[in-house]
Amino acid sequence: MSEAVSLTAAISLDVVHSEVVPLRKAKPGTLFGDGKIDELGGFIKNLHIDVVIIDGPVTPVQQRNLEKRWQVKIVDRTGLILEIFGERAQTKEGTLQVELAHLSYQRTRLVRSWTHLERQRGSLSFIGGPGESQLEIDRRLIDDRIVKIKRQLESVVRTRDLHRAKRKKIPYPIVALVGYTNAGKSTLFNRLTASKVFAEDLLFATLDPTMRKIDLPGGQTVILSDTVGFISDLPTELVASFRATLEEVLEADLIVHVRDITHTDTDAQKKDVFDVLTRLGVDYDDEHGYLEVYNKIDLLDPDLAETVLNGVERDESLAAISAITGKGTDSLLTIIETKLTARQNILSLDIPASDGATLSWIYRNGTVLDREDREEIVHIDVKLSPENVGRLEKMINITV
Repeated sequence: MSEAVSLTAAISLDVVHSEVVPLRKAKPGTLFGDGKIDELGGFIKNLHIDVVIIDGPVTPVQQRNLEKRWQVKIVDRTGLILEIFGERAQTKEGTLQVELAHLSYQRTRLVRSWTHLERQRGSLSFIGGPGESQLEIDRRLIDDRIVKIKRQLESVVRTRDLHRAKRKKIPYPIVALVGYTNAGKSTLFNRLTASKVFAEDLLFATLDPTMRKIDLPGGQTVILSDTVGFISDLPTELVASFRATLEEVLEADLIVHVRDITHTDTDAQKKDVFDVLTRLGVDYDDEHGYLEVYNKIDLLDPDLAETVLNGVERDESLAAISAITGKGTDSLLTIIETKLTARQNILSLDIPASDGATLSWIYRNGTVLDREDREEIVHIDVKLSPENVGRLEKMINITV
């Protein structure tokens, strides 16, 4: 219920009342029983309520019947999330993705809610049938718009693929931040990259993915990606529409799952994140490709915080931080570097001291473990990915 209220507040609606309605079985035509509809109807009328949010799925027929009985606008969970996404989208890509999701959802809502949808427009020809109903016209217009948006998004996907191809040529490892909405991903992103990505105590504060380069303690450069937050019962239309955006997660070398450890439903939120990752085809069981981060430890009771920190110290797959204060973020970067270098090769190299370009490249693309400066040679022990080993072979003509 608290999440539903937060979702509603996210689009600046004033919540005057909220309650849980127990249902043994949903009625096909009205969702609720007649007694409950009359009870809520009187309440809605007395408080002059304009919109009723139902935190769950509502069929088109149920929506139509409830709107007739209560004389208000009915919005279900999917519609509410779509409204939030519509408000948050900033880039052209995000706007198109939200519109596509909204149209796909709205197409199923084209029931005969109003009498004008049943009217028929006469055929232009004096022969032929009675013409199209307004319902058919509206559905055809939506279908045409969906086709047009999909074409535009195909161009976006091609552009994104080109960007990925360019990053692979550099290449820097990609670290993707994922997590339940409002877990603190964007705050952590800003902390690590010194950026100013919009980060507020709002559900879905960030929609469009943002990428920045950061340097790890060992000198290696990585790309950090901030992605859209997940939520329980994320509408299928949104997952489909935002697939091009979410596929940034598929390309990541390391997935950092940021969790709000203070939330009472943190375990359920973790399951919801895993559900979306599974739908995307992400392997979160890979110990080298997945890291779980407990965020907001500054808000925990001191004794509980100490217990959490002790547990994290014993588990290499966990980290505990406060993105807002910065506590633990230095250790987090070290853990990220350890994860990324776990599959890398260790090389011992003698580089001419005059070859500054190669030395600089090694520091940017690998993790230097040891360095010894001799008269004309710099001896380096470095960790490099298999791809970068191949690139270094071509650069300095060595055989590894």
